[in-house]
Amino acid sequence: MRHTHATLLLLLGENPKVVCGRLGHADISITLGTYSHVLPSMQENLAKNFDAALKNASQRS
Repeated sequence: MRHTHATLLLLLGENPKVVCGRLGHADISITLGTYSHVLPSMQENLAKNFDAALKNASQRS
């Protein structure tokens, strides 16, 4: 349950530092090292969101 909880929080876009605190990890590198398997999909979502933001900003100009 702990692993599922942390994975879902990261997939939902929660800040890894906040997830780190919730899990009681002493250092964020523990959190990121343990749950890095979800980061590739997060990178893809980030790229899509950034692309949408750029398109939205260019339409306002």
